Amino acid sequence: MARFPFLDWPAPLAFAHQGAHSPDGPGENTMAAFEAAVSLGYRYLETDAHATADGVLVAFHDDRLDALTDRAGVIGDLPYAEVKAARVREQDEIPLLEDLLTAWPDVKVNIDPKHDAAVAPLIELIERTGTVDRVCIGAFSDRRLARIRQALGPRVCTSMGPRQVARLVAAARGLPGGTFSAACVQVPVRRGPVPLVNGRLVAAAHERGLQVHVWTVNDADEMHRLLDMGVDGIMTDRADTLKTVLAGRGEWVA
Repeated sequence: MARFPFLDWPAPLAFAHQGAHSPDGPGENTMAAFEAAVSLGYRYLETDAHATADGVLVAFHDDRLDALTDRAGVIGDLPYAEVKAARVREQDEIPLLEDLLTAWPDVKVNIDPKHDAAVAPLIELIERTGTVDRVCIGAFSDRRLARIRQALGPRVCTSMGPRQVARLVAAARGLPGGTFSAACVQVPVRRGPVPLVNGRLVAAAHERGLQVHVWTVNDADEMHRLLDMGVDGIMTDRADTLKTVLAGRGEWVA
């Protein structure tokens, strides 16, 4: 069994990035999209967390409502009552993160707290709902991740912040990398034009007992290439495509 219950799965982890959304289907980060992913057999979901002005956590990617809803404004500046009134594609409410965490007891959720203001409410939510074993916290902030580890203790699964990723990349090149407080590394295939995920990075992570999760991969051939390389998880906007790829390899587990 994996050290962290979140990572305990008998096959590569398939993450539905913001749910199973599509141009003609549910909008991203909506309960309809998450429900569609669960209906496809996904047991790993990915989302982002923002805190409203009155401290309510919602599952949404952008810090503003403007691009994806029929309302405008910065989520962190608005009370929840105003955020709740917004509609994604003029149809779906922005879900409460608590609703997502508690909707499916057998589903695990990868969460990115997008701003410092989301950290304290996220810690409180995880403690109150008893979901520490069903979440992995990832962020582009070493400080946020350190606060979460300190508050929730060694049971909480977290991915690497930028500094630890840089040290793992150095270790993959044969340089000293030191020790790591994270359980996994979650990175894009490349950083700009420079490839980031390669066999050396995967090997360096595995030598240290770390899983490698790659985002956001929507092409079937790329999925196969990464799985052949030995990555442990893939995050995708094309939930149907990833399921087909894994099923064809005999690695789909629902």
